[in-house]
Amino acid sequence: MILSDRTIRQMLSEQTLVISPLIPEQIQPASVDVRLGNTFSVVEDSSSGILTLAHEISYKTITTDTYLLLPGQFVLATTMEYFELPDDLTAFVEGRSSLGRLGLFIQNAGWVDPGFRGEITLELFNANRCAIELQAGRRIGQLVFARMDQAAQNPYRGKYQGQKGATGSRVFLDEEL
Repeated sequence: MILSDRTIRQMLSEQTLVISPLIPEQIQPASVDVRLGNTFSVVEDSSSGILTLAHEISYKTITTDTYLLLPGQFVLATTMEYFELPDDLTAFVEGRSSLGRLGLFIQNAGWVDPGFRGEITLELFNANRCAIELQAGRRIGQLVFARMDQAAQNPYRGKYQGQKGATGSRVFLDEEL
């Protein structure tokens, strides 16, 4: 079941859902707007020109209120907001249609697991022929919350728990089945 604005407000007041900082205008009928943070990370060039899943990837991270996303460029960014989801709540990350119409693709693998705590790292790609100026503090997307039929048996306690800032891939920590 998708949560309504009423339920979101109630959970925030009970502190069973934490979103900080948050202003009341961010709460929409069936979602919460998220704003762009001020850290951005790009993959550093490797001498081989190949990224492997088995080794740690190096990123260059900058802190700035304005970032110019060039055509065809990919960058990691973060939300301004820090989240704490209870063990029976999940969230979908959706980009804003108005930004998608500019050619800005916004993703985060699309999903926030129950039990997650931290800022949400966003994957941004400029599919336009023109550069897009990104500004910290502007609405970049929204979270749609869905209540699960019961609390997760194994809520999220993974490698991104507690992340802050634009956090690079930690796929090299995976243990393959």
